Amino acid sequence: MSEYDITIVGGGMVGATLACALAEGDSDLSIAVVDTAPLLEHPPLDDHFDLRVSAITRASENIFKSIGVWESIKQLRVSPYQDMHVWDAKGNGVVHFDSAELAEPSLGHIIENRVMQYVLQQQLKSLKNITYLAPRRCKKYIENEQQAVLLLDNDEVVTSSLVIGADGSRSWLRQQANIMLRGWDYDQAALVTTVKTEKSHQATAWQRFMPNGPLAFLPLSNGYSSIVWSTSPEQADELKSMSEADFKKALHIASDNVLGDIVSCSERAVFPLRFFVVDNYIKPNLALVGDAAHTIHPLAGQGVNLGLADAAALAQTLLEAREMGKRINSKSVLRRYERWRKADNLAMMVAMDGFKNLFGSELELVQQARNAGMKTVNNLPMLKNTIIKQAMGISGDLSRFAQP
Repeated sequence: MSEYDITIVGGGMVGATLACALAEGDSDLSIAVVDTAPLLEHPPLDDHFDLRVSAITRASENIFKSIGVWESIKQLRVSPYQDMHVWDAKGNGVVHFDSAELAEPSLGHIIENRVMQYVLQQQLKSLKNITYLAPRRCKKYIENEQQAVLLLDNDEVVTSSLVIGADGSRSWLRQQANIMLRGWDYDQAALVTTVKTEKSHQATAWQRFMPNGPLAFLPLSNGYSSIVWSTSPEQADELKSMSEADFKKALHIASDNVLGDIVSCSERAVFPLRFFVVDNYIKPNLALVGDAAHTIHPLAGQGVNLGLADAAALAQTLLEAREMGKRINSKSVLRRYERWRKADNLAMMVAMDGFKNLFGSELELVQQARNAGMKTVNNLPMLKNTIIKQAMGISGDLSRFAQP
């Protein structure tokens, strides 16, 4: 039997960030991270980009700086973008966001998930009060009034005052704890791939809204772009099974020739899209963060940023409780975290769901209204800057980890 103050189930980007934040400075918390995937042995320095990338906001960048991993991430491979260009395929509505209008060096960074994962794992290994249990799978979860108990697949018993679920949208821990969720599967799937285009992406994120879903070109280094094409499941499967030549032609047409011909493309993968939120982020001796608590449409790239904000808020809440001599698994402490993050997350999720429905409508009156709205936003700098500041995570109730 192994005893810890906190056990985190899931060592992905959100779980690893949470562990590093909890172990910062002179923290005396003992932390275990249980993950099904083995440690990445080598840094991702090859010529093949990870299919999964994330648009990291300024708030998330600040979180990475706070836990001491940002410089290492930058040394591997990051792609800052200074502009974002959004347009409607069913009209002439356009919105252009420019970091220069905010006096900011960039709007954010496009970073491969495996780059962040590798650096975070290296940081975990360097922190003396973190034990990384991987690859390990949880077999059983037992809760009582005093502690949480996990039985692992090697028959090790792990006990802790608090167990945290950071194990993704199909969270095993959430299911074991019988936490209910509300939501639905979108009738959409996201096709992802990496392409090189004839024209430069100009350090700009390009997004075209079409009736079946948005198509995004996210800038990477050396003239490459990461593609996230949200569409119907049937079309996504068709696009995945096309020959490379046919797929490049289809992508060229769908992108409105904004970056010229598609010169090359990597392998393709398809992921279903869902919207859900749990009824409760917490239970006795348990809390959920990231996709284990909520999933969101990827049209604005906010999913991982909401998860990192959860991790930072929970870490601050628990560390402050520890400093004040409170039990970190007490209901009052955990409720503070839930109140802090639940409302903000739900507001962002509802807004993104609304955008998805707005741009998916083929009613002529709706199309005319949204194009007029886009033109209005584009011509009102103060409104436009308010929107982009919110998306960048540099406004609102930020944790100390997320502040500059």
